[in-house]
Amino acid sequence: MVKEEIVKQKLYEKYIEPTKKKREHFIGVELEMPIVNLNKAAVDFALVHRITREFMEEFHFEEQGIDDEGNIYAAVNNENGDILSYDCSYNNLEFSFGKTNNLNDIFFRFNSYYSYMNKKFNEEHHTLTGMGVNPYRIFNRMEPIPNGRYRMLLHHINSYKNYDLPMYFHNYPTYGLFSSASQVQLDVDYDKLIDTLNVFSKLEPIKAILFSNSVILEEQEHIAGIRDILWENSTHGINPHNVGMFGHDLASIDDLMKYIESTSMYCVEKEGKYINFPPVNVLEYFRQEKIKGEFFNGTKYESIWFVPEIEDLKYLRTFKFEDLTFRGTIEFRSVCCQPISDVMSVAAFHVGLMEKIEELKDILEKDYFLFHQGYNASELRKIFNMMKWPENFKQDQVYQLVKQVVDLAKEGLEQRDLGEVKYLEPLYGRINKKTNPAKYMLQKLKAGAKIEELIKEYSI
Repeated sequence: MVKEEIVKQKLYEKYIEPTKKKREHFIGVELEMPIVNLNKAAVDFALVHRITREFMEEFHFEEQGIDDEGNIYAAVNNENGDILSYDCSYNNLEFSFGKTNNLNDIFFRFNSYYSYMNKKFNEEHHTLTGMGVNPYRIFNRMEPIPNGRYRMLLHHINSYKNYDLPMYFHNYPTYGLFSSASQVQLDVDYDKLIDTLNVFSKLEPIKAILFSNSVILEEQEHIAGIRDILWENSTHGINPHNVGMFGHDLASIDDLMKYIESTSMYCVEKEGKYINFPPVNVLEYFRQEKIKGEFFNGTKYESIWFVPEIEDLKYLRTFKFEDLTFRGTIEFRSVCCQPISDVMSVAAFHVGLMEKIEELKDILEKDYFLFHQGYNASELRKIFNMMKWPENFKQDQVYQLVKQVVDLAKEGLEQRDLGEVKYLEPLYGRINKKTNPAKYMLQKLKAGAKIEELIKEYSI
């Protein structure tokens, strides 16, 4: 048992203290993308492992993570901090870029890495592509990376059948193995923390309009951005404060701390064993003398009792759209993987708007086309994740607001004067055509296009 005041102090030190440090502001970008076997068969993991080793030699990356079978699932370039990894499974490739203050640096390195990897995959009738849900997921081996963390994670998500709760669980417990995201981390200062979280949270419906790109083909085609549902209606969402939006404006740092204290823990690592357990409020976790969980013993799962220790706080991890991290950054994690030609649009959008928080706040507060229509931002996000919107939202007016926001992001990038505005161009195309990658894909399919054609189009 750990005293509550100690837990609260450690939470403050973990999340708030880093925002008080004076530092140069950097950009972190993580780009996930599905691997597709164009033979309509499972991704060849032996091929993935071979190409990974060849990539490491070509770009001077070193081993960072080895799975239980001796295969590399993460590698790092120690000069620039870039990481190649596989997220949850070997069906999903991720590039994470070392911090920089220039988007052009990230794009240059991404282009080099992606061109090399995709050429190698294409030679074996595989490809990387820019879709938020693997279009050939039904052919893939739904196996997590064989290590403690990912095995535990899939086991935790699959445990939804054990809960008798008044909530809806979807039946896609392997979603982590077939869904891909585009994530951005930006440094945030203490005095701007609350405004930044509030304003970007309110922006989420507009991001759904612009960026939705996760469709489960032939099953959930009425939903343009199903990633929200996959997270929120899983065991991660048993405590809704661990996922999605904040739901209300935060009034102060104290209010934010109360919110953080209301989140839950669901796993911990002890003596090399990853243990998962039913989600428990973080303060309640440390009130317990001992907690019962499960771990994989090499052949099966077995029960284990363990004693909570204050060091376990490092395993408190939420999956919110705007996630405050221990690095003093906000991680923006609500956007699907984008078509490869538009890959930098997400980071450019966030970086530009980060320069214009007060102006963005003013635009959103004064709007009456989208907001002040009887819905809060969380409800609007759900509405605009759909292929079809209610008729009371007039498209011309809604897209007028969306353009205002993108124009503001453009102003922010122009203010930075680093030649980054070009990355917003795809968003103006979407505004002009009143579409997003998910809607475009479904429209093309209904017009007779083959999914193979779109896989290729989204890969270049």
